[in-house]
Amino acid sequence: MTQVDARPIEVLLVEDDPGDVLLTTEAFEHNKVRNSLHVVNDGEQAMAFLRREDPYGDAPRPDLILLDLNLPRKDGREVLEEIKDDPNLRRIPVVVLTTSEADEDILRSYHLHANAYVTKPVDFDQFIQVVRQIDDFFVTVVRLPRNR
Repeated sequence: MTQVDARPIEVLLVEDDPGDVLLTTEAFEHNKVRNSLHVVNDGEQAMAFLRREDPYGDAPRPDLILLDLNLPRKDGREVLEEIKDDPNLRRIPVVVLTTSEADEDILRSYHLHANAYVTKPVDFDQFIQVVRQIDDFFVTVVRLPRNR
């Protein structure tokens, strides 16, 4: 089952680590899926992007958000809470993609209505594989609402 003829998926990556941004970008490119990956580096930029505030006035509404928890300025837990409390944003699936394996982070993320919680592998090849699996799942398996 694939969505070869489907519209491209708009993905927002909220990640402050340049290495993880590069790995995620490469994983999406190698998967050869017709999606658009947008990147912001902290929680305040994420909310500005989602709310289409300056300088993101023309930003597309993401179909999927990949969210790191440990972010500068506004952490990922706060971002997740704001997304899920906002009636205009709450239906966007959020996958927490983070280094934290702490039970309290996992529980809190699900309590805040994260759609999935994935711990980033340290190994390069495993990291690429995890991002590809997330991409495959949300692009080819899950049916996403049109966020317009």
